[in-house]
Amino acid sequence: MRTTDIIMKKRGTFITSEKGERILSNAESLSKEEINFMINGCVNKTIPDYQLSSWLMSIFFNGMTFEETGYLTEAMLHSGDVINLHGKENLGLKGPFIDKHSTGGVGDKISLPLAPIVASCGVYIPMMSGRALGYTGGTLDKLESIKGYNTVLSEDKFAELIAKNGYAMTGQTEKIAPADRILYALRDVTATVESIPLITASILSKKVAEGSDGLVFDVKYGSGAFMKSVPDAKLLAISLVKTAKAMGKNATALITNMNTPLGYKIGNFLEIEETLECLQNKGPSDVMEETYELSAEMLLLGKVVATRDEGIKMSKEAVISGKALSCFLQNVIDQGGNPDILLSEQNKRRSCHKTVLKATENGYINIDAYKVGLAGVSLGVGRNKTTDSVCPDSGIILHVKEGDKVSKGDEIMEIYGKNEDCLSLSSDILSESISYSDSQIEKNKLILEKIKG
Repeated sequence: MRTTDIIMKKRGTFITSEKGERILSNAESLSKEEINFMINGCVNKTIPDYQLSSWLMSIFFNGMTFEETGYLTEAMLHSGDVINLHGKENLGLKGPFIDKHSTGGVGDKISLPLAPIVASCGVYIPMMSGRALGYTGGTLDKLESIKGYNTVLSEDKFAELIAKNGYAMTGQTEKIAPADRILYALRDVTATVESIPLITASILSKKVAEGSDGLVFDVKYGSGAFMKSVPDAKLLAISLVKTAKAMGKNATALITNMNTPLGYKIGNFLEIEETLECLQNKGPSDVMEETYELSAEMLLLGKVVATRDEGIKMSKEAVISGKALSCFLQNVIDQGGNPDILLSEQNKRRSCHKTVLKATENGYINIDAYKVGLAGVSLGVGRNKTTDSVCPDSGIILHVKEGDKVSKGDEIMEIYGKNEDCLSLSSDILSESISYSDSQIEKNKLILEKIKG
């Protein structure tokens, strides 16, 4: 098998139309063996980066069938270690194991209250999360803003904590889907990130490797989302669900709105604070709506409930009773944190570098998620590159939401930065994120559609 032949097969060939135009066509589907050859060469470093980049570009332009995407996902999955939670019966773990994945957004802390809610309702949650890159926040960075919290767990410790408390939070190790790390780095520098087959394989190879039996996807659309349009988000949701099903996993996807930030707090420790508020039954309505909908889908996949309404009711009861909060605080203990210190810091822990943004006119307000996310990167919430550090205490607190009426001079945002220098630039970006309307703004639905497996 030759790498060049595989690239050419997926690339296609030029033909000349009757009008004399040169058109690239006749791209073919790759076999399982050909895809395995490319992934093995990627991990073993027998295929150079320039050939892998050419292959990725051919996939970007010509796509992949669901069958090819399944082969690619399987190859990436088995490029490294796969956690077998079903092999831990000695710990009392029998499954099913259900996880949730979000395609990312601004203020998207849903995984943090969601996991203890679902776990306290009787479903095991093995959650492997990532770090912030660009303007989308990282669950691991948020968790590590809790003093002492450890996100580096061995397979045995991961399983032990799931058995003990219903869920655990860990990061991707170097041995989990190593092909994904190599290919993602290449996609990032070759403008091939926005390929639905490549996104699907990247997400699923990691989620299946963590030991999940069922998956619920939160696929976001809008200015602050990876997929800007509803049609693109729907295509990705269908690809994720169908590919997961082809791999023997139950899956559901919700398509959700990310045109404006979720909740009132954006930042690493700030989103831990808002998580506590959610679990104390004081969470923002948009965060709670999405959390309860995703929770219901996870409980359905876990066969704990028979209907969505039953799942939402059970989830709300877990919050009202305090069971979900207790589950979260136990996880903090289990992974090295101190819940007493955490609770004592609630609404008090802030960066000392602060400024305030006020309304410049009267009207109904709209806040663009993408620009808020960009400002967050400047403040130290996110990263421009993987080697950048984040500031746990920086971020933005919104005092108003989409559609609220404001008067000139009203306080709209508190802005906290990693240093004084970043406040001016971030304030300018945040000012541009705000628009005003003389008439009432019609809010978009938060949850647009459900895609079933």
